[in-house]
Amino acid sequence: MLLSRKSVELLAPAGNWDALVAGVESGADAVYLGGKHFNMRMHEGDFNFSDEMLKKAIEYAHANGVHLYITLNNLMSNEELPALKKYLAYLESIQPDALLVQDFAVLELVHQLGITIPLHTSVMMNTHNEYAIEKLKEYGITRIVVGREMTLSELVLFRARTGIEVEYFMHGDMCISESGQCIHSGVLFGQSGNRGRCLKACRWAYRLIDDDTEEDLDEASPGPYKLALKDMCMYRAIPELIQAGVFSFKIEGRMRSADFLRRIVSTYRKAIDAYIVDPTGYHTDEEGWRTLFEGRARDFTTTFAFGNTSAKDIGFSGEREPRFFSDAVKEAGFQDEILKQEPAIHKENMPHRQLSVRVNTPESARAAIDAGADRVYVGGEAFRPLTPWTLSNYKEILSYAKDKAKVIVMTPRTTMRRECGELEQLFTALKTIRPDAVLVSNLGSLQLAKSILDLPLQADTSFNLFNSLAAKFLKENGLAMATTSYELSFEQLREVVEASELPLETVVHGSYESMICDHNFPSMSLKDFDELQEPELLDRHYALLDTAGEKHSIRIDQFGRNHILFAKDLCLYPYLDKFNGLASYRIEAQDYSPELTGKVTKLYREALDALETGNFSADFDCLAALEKESPRAFGIGTYRFRRSRNSI
Repeated sequence: MLLSRKSVELLAPAGNWDALVAGVESGADAVYLGGKHFNMRMHEGDFNFSDEMLKKAIEYAHANGVHLYITLNNLMSNEELPALKKYLAYLESIQPDALLVQDFAVLELVHQLGITIPLHTSVMMNTHNEYAIEKLKEYGITRIVVGREMTLSELVLFRARTGIEVEYFMHGDMCISESGQCIHSGVLFGQSGNRGRCLKACRWAYRLIDDDTEEDLDEASPGPYKLALKDMCMYRAIPELIQAGVFSFKIEGRMRSADFLRRIVSTYRKAIDAYIVDPTGYHTDEEGWRTLFEGRARDFTTTFAFGNTSAKDIGFSGEREPRFFSDAVKEAGFQDEILKQEPAIHKENMPHRQLSVRVNTPESARAAIDAGADRVYVGGEAFRPLTPWTLSNYKEILSYAKDKAKVIVMTPRTTMRRECGELEQLFTALKTIRPDAVLVSNLGSLQLAKSILDLPLQADTSFNLFNSLAAKFLKENGLAMATTSYELSFEQLREVVEASELPLETVVHGSYESMICDHNFPSMSLKDFDELQEPELLDRHYALLDTAGEKHSIRIDQFGRNHILFAKDLCLYPYLDKFNGLASYRIEAQDYSPELTGKVTKLYREALDALETGNFSADFDCLAALEKESPRAFGIGTYRFRRSRNSI
């Protein structure tokens, strides 16, 4: 690859006009910024650009030979769709060089409105496999921001197999969770990180404890800020980035000052130019390094660029944390004043209300079926010490469920190169085994399943379905059902269900993840953690205890990913009469014993049957007894809020 000045793009952020000028004057090839609506930096303050200023920003950038990209990269509610259409029409009139997008609704509207602006995926779309690229290219996506968990060696293969232009975060603030898969702020505060309002629970102090005994395991811990990932800095790895095929070098920091950005952009500009002019003679400019290091906010890391993270990548002390956006608080129990006042969803119910149960073992599947589940979800991630489902397990449950319930095979939420290789083999086997459907987790697993299987396909919660246009997108792409987002308030859920042509499922009970992370948190905190010498350490149940006294269980799956659970399990049993028109009511029993799975399923089966006859009356004594048996207390999560705070 012969390099030239146009071989790579230095992409700078801008939160206001001064920052825009600083980026352009410091040598950025492109600048990205957001309007006053629909972007991932929606906190109050003098940030983001009015419609008039967006037009001036484009004119200024183009006059200086710089590209300008506008972020349209959060999830949209149905309430916001009319404003989104007007905003897209305005953007078409001023013609930025690209839009960064997350929500499938934007892809739908771009097609409907005939928008000609090139599209880039935001990192929030969590694009991490080649099959997703196949689908995204059909919708005019010309560039992707790859997930932060992708190593440079994986990126080389990814580029070679897809041929798509890649943007890579190379400096700035990083999320500890997989992008788009953190819902902690949205559920706890009604301010969604997927909607630009993250209150950063990852920057809280925690103690590591044993989940079962509550033994304190923090005696030798390096500090309490266990999820506080340091800032990305790839300055010393510019050659590796360029030779891996990264085109756009993205600097994070739309909330940063103009002076701060001027220093960073000019430092990277000088280093990139030096490498392009003379790659073999290139060496790190230590003066440039000192400029970055001495002006840093947090300490630096290269996160996953060169392999798995470790304790050195976490700012355990919290001393260099520039700002804490929130403090730990108790999760909602049944603070249901708002939910009680909400009118029910106005949509016709099925003659028989379908109850689906996600299970973790064949024993739990049998318990759910015996207790009246219409459908069981099997497979996907297995939380250690449980083992993954085998082909013989699927056959066994299909035989047991015959004429009693449908069996749907799940896929992992994250499907990188390893998982896709395994799914290709699984899907081929399922052509013979013939489950009733397959639950896919992202556009890539959907595309792969469609290429192999002729079975019905459903979308899991990881698709972040937040509006009826996104449901339309999924229906057009062959899905028979989709699961709604955990971050929707009841009012927003009602709007989606009433408007959707695609059958929708909603989780009404069970444990659920606030974050999914590719970091091994126990190994980072425990002094003598060595999974090669003691693999049983991975089978232990750990938890994070926050300063409000809430315990967040950690579950480690077969891929080594850490799933951080909410402190309370979702429970919508007392309010089921409001949840009309759903294609399926879903129980998440992934962290339940077979006995508890059966009891919870029975409670909801009886309730749904009673609703069909108009005789439902919540059995609070039975519910209280179940709560005592459950691993966590019950709560209503985001349904305590009237709305997930919007982006307008």
